[in-house]
Amino acid sequence: MSNNLHQAGVKLLKQLGRHADVVMDVYLSGATNENQHDEKVIEKLKKSGILWRPDPEQDLRLKRSVRALLEEALSDERNRQIDANVGSALASIKTLADHYKEARFNSDYSASEAYLADLNEHVYAFTDSLRYSIRVLWGRINNEFGYVGSISAKIRENELAQSQVTELLNGLDMFQFSELGEIAGDIRELRKLLVTNLQEALSQCTQELSVVQARLLELLGRFRQIQGRTRLLKGWLLHTDLHPDYEVGDHVSHKQVPALFNCAETLLAPAHVDVHNSQHEVALMDIVSHIKTINRDDGIRAVRETDMPISVGQVEDFDIPDNPLKLAVDAYFCAIIDSGERQSALQYLEEHQLPWDSESWIYQVIGGYEGLPAEHKDYFELEAIGKPHPVYNGNYIIHDVELWLA
Repeated sequence: MSNNLHQAGVKLLKQLGRHADVVMDVYLSGATNENQHDEKVIEKLKKSGILWRPDPEQDLRLKRSVRALLEEALSDERNRQIDANVGSALASIKTLADHYKEARFNSDYSASEAYLADLNEHVYAFTDSLRYSIRVLWGRINNEFGYVGSISAKIRENELAQSQVTELLNGLDMFQFSELGEIAGDIRELRKLLVTNLQEALSQCTQELSVVQARLLELLGRFRQIQGRTRLLKGWLLHTDLHPDYEVGDHVSHKQVPALFNCAETLLAPAHVDVHNSQHEVALMDIVSHIKTINRDDGIRAVRETDMPISVGQVEDFDIPDNPLKLAVDAYFCAIIDSGERQSALQYLEEHQLPWDSESWIYQVIGGYEGLPAEHKDYFELEAIGKPHPVYNGNYIIHDVELWLA
């Protein structure tokens, strides 16, 4: 497990170092224009979880964790987010919205764009931190506060989590979307950001926080039940320690048995068929009709007059020939290692005049790369070359692949 985490971490850090210019451009500008950078680089950063798109119509942004890492390492006060409480976040959002409206009214387009970018960052950072807090709460619930050892500590952690949920819900109640709608006015960007997107995100978070609160209450009840039984057991052990000569009396011999010993569960008699009930006659006849009869074969078995000899010898070895297409792909990988250069799979197919069609060849190259062991796979990089389907959204058509040494 640690080896896999190490490899994943090394690969992520290599991505950050290899594309540091793109990462810093996105950090300084707040968002990136995909047309200004290489499409392959942007796709790699998206797959690595460095860039993300908060909304289908928004530009790509840095993940909150990556941005927090850069802010902490660079001690950047300009981009430092205030994450004290919901009230401060709401006040910051209102202030930036007023700044943007004033700059827009004065036709200061550069300042208005800067204020809008800051407002976007504040809104998305607030919703992202809110979702992160909910994920932390779910982690505590699913783990049943396993990072503390005693039931009393679990109860205290549960009460702390409930107070945090209450504070979050009270803070979310401060958002009056009628007021935000008046602030946005008829400006489309502000209405979409402050009313549509923010209201949808807060509605989802409020519902999830309600579920979290219910689960916390249920878990607290279970903890208190365990605590009560534990106290009862500890009290009994303490009593036996203080009175070592105590013996349990024979309550069966008493004439007046305490009510505690009369609390017995009711006995349910085993079910049986009532053959004297005429109403069950049809059901009984149906059951009897489905009983299968057992017919044993008493016939005489045929015996061979002579025994058939059986010879047991050593099994001959045999070899399964390798697939020629697989051998050709292995040769392609060896050629990449020998040359150390990036080469297209179709170009290699044409140069060596291999007899297979391009589609089978590309499938086999991809399968050969995916079938490599983890320690061998890290030495190669495979990139698909293609374009999105012109009609069906989300389908990516691969025309060729390129392979090179990592």
